Amino acid sequence: MAHAPQIKIAATYMRGGTSKGVFFKLDDLPESTRVAGPARDALLMRVIGSPDPYGKQIDGMGAATSSTSKTVIVGKSTRPDHDVDYLFGQVSIDQAFVDWSGNCGNLSAAVGPFAITNGLVDPARVPQNGIAVVRIWQANIQKTIIAHVPITDGAVQETGDFELDGVTFPAAELQLEFMNPAEEGDGGSMFPTGNLVDDLEVPGVGTFKATMINSGIPTIFLNADALGYSGAELQDDINGDAAALARFETIRAHGALRMGLIKNLEEAAARQHTPKVAFVAGPKAYTASSGKPIGAGDIDVLVRALSMGKLHHAMMGTASVAIATAAAVPGTLVNLAAGGGQRDQVCFGHPSGTLRVGAEAQLVDGEWTVTKAIMSRSARVLMEGRVHVPRVGF
Repeated sequence: MAHAPQIKIAATYMRGGTSKGVFFKLDDLPESTRVAGPARDALLMRVIGSPDPYGKQIDGMGAATSSTSKTVIVGKSTRPDHDVDYLFGQVSIDQAFVDWSGNCGNLSAAVGPFAITNGLVDPARVPQNGIAVVRIWQANIQKTIIAHVPITDGAVQETGDFELDGVTFPAAELQLEFMNPAEEGDGGSMFPTGNLVDDLEVPGVGTFKATMINSGIPTIFLNADALGYSGAELQDDINGDAAALARFETIRAHGALRMGLIKNLEEAAARQHTPKVAFVAGPKAYTASSGKPIGAGDIDVLVRALSMGKLHHAMMGTASVAIATAAAVPGTLVNLAAGGGQRDQVCFGHPSGTLRVGAEAQLVDGEWTVTKAIMSRSARVLMEGRVHVPRVGF
């Protein structure tokens, strides 16, 4: 019996922030996968090694966590005043689907460097030395991201002394601006329920005070103590408790319904990437997963967030935008846990350490809006070449 050989596709394996994924230029993909649909999904799942009933992704580029089961497609932008269009696919580990419902804020940090290195940015916009400003259209959420990429001798600078908790080694600092990150227009709202705090009823689980916000990524914030937690938990404290994970997923599904993201609870199973669930508490001392001591005076608030059904080892970049925005709006659970009042930045503690983020929020005609959220990240190429993929389904 004859067997077709694998096909080879140009790709780059990159770390961005506390995530990593496989990056493709749109024009390098097989023609049938350059547009949305089953063929594209089949290709990306096979590249990553999903669906894998063993939950290990041994036969692909994934590493069996929500932070590493990721794909990115970048092409020259079709929109004015933008350099590139960026599409993010969160690949399910054990199920046969790719979630396109949101962005990855961490991998957003790698898009600018990838675009410059791969000739997708006009060379006239890249200085010999200094900062290249890359204007990114985030196609999943229809938003603009501005990346400030360091350049040395005409090439992207990847090494440096910027330390990011959750990443082992230092690298060059790269600033991201998420422009107008909140939901807007067509009846959308930064607070889709119209309230800063709601009572979220979850049958069989309980009723919780919740701030449901759509900024960066749809996120449901809860108080840690209402869930029986201190807010200083690490991954093993949550991920080793199957009953707790099931409760969080039930809360997430009911929150998604309340936010209008799904029409019925059954749809939540195929929408794992959004919304996120996070819980907050006032500052207290704890020891990060690396063994680093975090003092109560080092942070404004504690935040723990779940991604793809598990507690994240650090913090998703898009959830960091949601944290920054919610902290800037007086009266949200995040703002109250951080001490309340007006603030344009917040330093939060996560399982791997701390992160400082900022947001510019204002009340206009009775509605809260945010013009941008800012954070620093780093990114670097791990490997580049070609991925080999059996041609099945595309």
